[in-house]
Amino acid sequence: MKNFILIGAAGYIAPRHMKAIKETGNNLIAAYDPYDGVGILDSHFPQAHFFTEFERFDRHIEKIKRAGTKIDYVSICSPNYLHDSHIRYGLRIGTDVICEKPLVLNPWNVDALIELESEYLNKVHTILQLRHHEAILELKDKIDKGPADKVYHIDLTYITSRGNWYYNSWKGNQDKSGGIATNIGIHFFDMLQWIFGPMQSFSINEKTKGTNSGTLQLKQANVNWYLSINSENLPDQAKKEKLTTFRTLSIEGDSIEFSKGFTDLHTVSYQKILEGKGYGLKDARNSIEIVSQIRNKKI
Repeated sequence: MKNFILIGAAGYIAPRHMKAIKETGNNLIAAYDPYDGVGILDSHFPQAHFFTEFERFDRHIEKIKRAGTKIDYVSICSPNYLHDSHIRYGLRIGTDVICEKPLVLNPWNVDALIELESEYLNKVHTILQLRHHEAILELKDKIDKGPADKVYHIDLTYITSRGNWYYNSWKGNQDKSGGIATNIGIHFFDMLQWIFGPMQSFSINEKTKGTNSGTLQLKQANVNWYLSINSENLPDQAKKEKLTTFRTLSIEGDSIEFSKGFTDLHTVSYQKILEGKGYGLKDARNSIEIVSQIRNKKI
C-alpha cells in the first residue's frame, strides 16, 4: 500500500483521483484545498487529514515525515496555472508526482521540470487517459500497421456545455487555464499526435472565449478540429435529445466511438503508473507545445 497526499481536493477532477487511489489499493493520508467543500472525502478516505491553508498542510507533511511516515505520491488536481508550482513542491518533499492535465501550460515549463526531476531523483507522471482507451489503442495499432507514408483526413468536434460561471472562474481566464484548446482540448491533441506523429503546421479559424477551431497538420494526418463550451453550438439532434456534450472523431469518414469508458480511465492510468508504465514529462511535451502555439497564435 502506497501513501498519497492530494492537492486540489475540491476540484471537479479530484474525485476521479480519489477513486483511483482507492481502487488501486492505496491510502490517501492528507489533502489540501482552500475551499472546504470536500465531503467527497467521506466516500473514499474519511480518515484523511484535510487543510484549507497550504502552510498548515506543509507543516503536517513535514511532521509525519519526521515521524517516519513515507509519502510515495502527491496527486495534483489544482487549477492549471498552479500545476508547475505544485509539481515542484512534490519533488522538493521527495515524492513522485501524478498531475492532472494539462501537466503545465508551456513547453519551457516542461523543460525546467525535466531538469528538476533528475536533480531530485523523483518522477513526474501525468494523466493521458485516452492512451489507455481500448478504441484508441485499436486505432493506433491499425495506423502503426498501415502505410507509413499515408496521410489521413480527420475531423474532430468536441462540444461540452458550460454555464456563465465558467467565464468568471479561473477556467475562463486564459492566463490561468490556458484557454479552450488547453483546458478541454489537450487530451485530443495528445492522442492525435501520439498516433499520427508530431505537428508540422497549424492554422486558426476561430478563437473566442467559448470556441476555438482550426486545422492541424501532423506527420500522417490533416485534422480539422472544433472545440466549444457554448451549448448553442450543439447539433440540432443533440439539442433535441437534451444532451449537453457532443463528441465525434472521424477518420476518412469513419467514426471512432470513444465516449464509453472515458471517465473510468483514471484508475487504469494509476495502475500503469504504479507498475512503472505510466506517462511522464517527455510524453506530455508535444501536446503542450501544440496548445501553447494555438494559444499564442493571432488570427
